Amino acid sequence: MESSGGNVGGGIQASLGGRYALALFELARDERQLEAVGASLATLKRALTESDDLRTVTTNPLLPRADAGRAIAAAAGELGLDPTTTKFLGVLAANRRLIQLPAIIRAFERLAARHRGETTAEVISAHPLADDQIAELRDRLRQQTKTDVAIDLQVDPSILGGLIVRLGSRQIDGSIRTKLNTLAHAMKG
Repeated sequence: MESSGGNVGGGIQASLGGRYALALFELARDERQLEAVGASLATLKRALTESDDLRTVTTNPLLPRADAGRAIAAAAGELGLDPTTTKFLGVLAANRRLIQLPAIIRAFERLAARHRGETTAEVISAHPLADDQIAELRDRLRQQTKTDVAIDLQVDPSILGGLIVRLGSRQIDGSIRTKLNTLAHAMKG
């Protein structure tokens, strides 16, 4: 678990998805495949948001292991994923852990960012952000933290609009839902 940046596992290994992510990270790091695995996971993350079929394969507990394994191998081939990630997905399918994939990807991204000396900001938006919006947000956070910042973007339509940004122990909640709740509470009181 030691790297040039110190212990990269930190609190990530406390969850099942975190343990899988740490195992993949260490394997990729040791095989000098961090970039390839990171790129494959980014591709997979996009595919999970865009493909109902892929989401079904990863979330359907009734799908037999063999079928899930064949489907995920086919998806990996179509997406052009690297061999390490493809084998890892096969292990997840065999162990019935494909449902953990979003958590594994997020944890891997945090591990990789920490390894590169970056801080990770968890950002929740009501809708997907454009690349230029992400770049602007990254620049603003970089100015505040004086360090490189990796963005872990999640979409949650229930916040209605705005952003919630978690950076370390700090949270900036600029969501419309929170603003409406605050206004409603002020009007009651």
